[in-house]
Amino acid sequence: MSATGCARSAWVWAAVLVAGSAWGQGASKPTTPAALLAEYTAQAGQPASAERGQKLYTTNFGKEFGWSCASCHGSTPTKSGRHEVTEKAIKPLAPAANAARFSDRSQAEFYFKLNCQDVMGRACTAAEKADVLSWLISLKP
Repeated sequence: MSATGCARSAWVWAAVLVAGSAWGQGASKPTTPAALLAEYTAQAGQPASAERGQKLYTTNFGKEFGWSCASCHGSTPTKSGRHEVTEKAIKPLAPAANAARFSDRSQAEFYFKLNCQDVMGRACTAAEKADVLSWLISLKP
């Protein structure tokens, strides 16, 4: 087999492995903010509270840098935020201002895991996710 044939074959196998890996991990799972809220609420075993969600969002947890969710996402989640360290622009977090938010279950879970760990130093509970999402859903641009 020629070098080109080997490279092409390797590329095909790499694509198959990546596709299989993504499929096995549930790569893209379309959902809606309301459906995610219902799931988190059921997992929590208690009703979600927008008031608790707003408080959690604005609480400074004092971890390494003393961050809150608002530190990067902004005090008004219907507007763009900016990452505290990288200064990268962050699109609005509220679903009413950014229809892509909470529309993919895997992505929502990834960012909850990442951001809760960064801000709180631990994973968020299902109740905390439900509360924050409940508050974010209630916001209008």
